[in-house]
Amino acid sequence: MQIRTIHPTDYLAVDLLIRAAFTPTAFGYGNEAELVEKIRLSKEYIPELELVAVKNQMIVGHGLLSEVSLVHEKDQTIGLVLAPLAISPDTQKQGIGSQLMHELEARAQQLNYPFISILGHPDYYAKFGYVPAEYYLVKAPFDVPTEAFMIKSLTKDGLKKRPGMIQYPSAFNE
Repeated sequence: MQIRTIHPTDYLAVDLLIRAAFTPTAFGYGNEAELVEKIRLSKEYIPELELVAVKNQMIVGHGLLSEVSLVHEKDQTIGLVLAPLAISPDTQKQGIGSQLMHELEARAQQLNYPFISILGHPDYYAKFGYVPAEYYLVKAPFDVPTEAFMIKSLTKDGLKKRPGMIQYPSAFNE
């Protein structure tokens, strides 16, 4: 299997993959593919932080990190949000999501981002070192289960003395 940066020729396959991955879940499909399209058109999009997993010449996984702000009073820190991480239903539980997560985090660290925030399944993301954001006094801008709003520092002091609220880009609100 290969993890690589997405190419524009992959967009249709990724759209179909995202829909297939989210539709059968407990929460169902929530316009994640449309969100990805909007993020790609935003200033918060970083092309090298959108990855695909390719196995037997088929795209079986996708992950995207884009910029968010952590705002506290007049201070603002730019970090990242994972939205979404999608694995083809017939290749789940094979470590593809883990490989995508590790590569996304490595690239984020190379680009000197201090943190990644996630709204996701706590049991899954805890194994990568994500903790409830409230541990760092970081809040979501909307009502969300505390255990599902998670964050991970990518640097030694990535979240020290940085309480505040995550502000998502407009792509998440449209």
